[in-house]
Amino acid sequence: TENMIVDNCKVFQAHGGFVVGSEMSGGVRNISVRNCQFLGTDVGLRFKSNRGRGGLVENIYISDIYMFDIVTDSFLFDLYYGGKSASESLEDGDETPTQTQNPPVTAETPSFRNIFVKNIVSRNARRAMFFNGLPEMNISNINVENAVITSQFGAVICESDGIKFKNIHIVPQSGPALTLKNVKNFDLKEFIYPDSLPEVVKIIGKSKNIQLPESIDKQKIIDIK
Repeated sequence: TENMIVDNCKVFQAHGGFVVGSEMSGGVRNISVRNCQFLGTDVGLRFKSNRGRGGLVENIYISDIYMFDIVTDSFLFDLYYGGKSASESLEDGDETPTQTQNPPVTAETPSFRNIFVKNIVSRNARRAMFFNGLPEMNISNINVENAVITSQFGAVICESDGIKFKNIHIVPQSGPALTLKNVKNFDLKEFIYPDSLPEVVKIIGKSKNIQLPESIDKQKIIDIK
C-alpha cells in the first residue's frame, strides 16, 4: 500500500485504530493519517510484523489523533506478532522470546522506519506506548511530538534506534513514565510527568547515547547496566 490518506475516521472497539501489518512483504509507504478518534480499541496506533515477513514500512505521517479507553497500548510496534489480538496476547501472558544469537538480516527481515506522529491524546490506556523492535533490525527514526497520555503504565521502548520525543506528557498510575531497553540514539525534549513518581526514567541493558532533558530529577533516573 502506498500514497494513501486516512482522514476524519472514528473506530469503535476494533483490534486497532490504525494498523499496519502483519502482512506487509510488499511494503507500506507514504501514508497520511489525521483527525481520527479511536474509542475502546485493543490498540490505538498499531504496527505489527514478524521475522520472515520482510517488507519496508516507511514515511508514515500521523497527526491529531484522540484515543479513549484503549485496552492495551496507545502506540505499539510489535515485531514479534504471533497472530493474536493485543488483548488476547495480554491475557495469555505472551512475552518477547529470548535467544542467544540474532538471526542474519535478509530480505525476510521486516523494517520499520521514518514514522512521524504528532498531536495525540490518549485517555485511560493500559500502557502509554510499547516499541518492541528486533535486535538485528531496530525500528528507527520514530518521531513523536505533542502527546498527552494517561495510562496504567508508562511508555516502554525496546530495540529501537533514533527515537525522538518532544513535548511528551505521560501520567502513569504506577511504575516509571518511561523505560528504555537496548535503545540507541534516543533524544527526549520537554518531558512532563507527575512529580509524585519515585522513578521517572528507567534505562536497561545495552542502551547508549540517551539524551534526556536537564529538568528531570537525576535521582529519579534509574540506570541498570
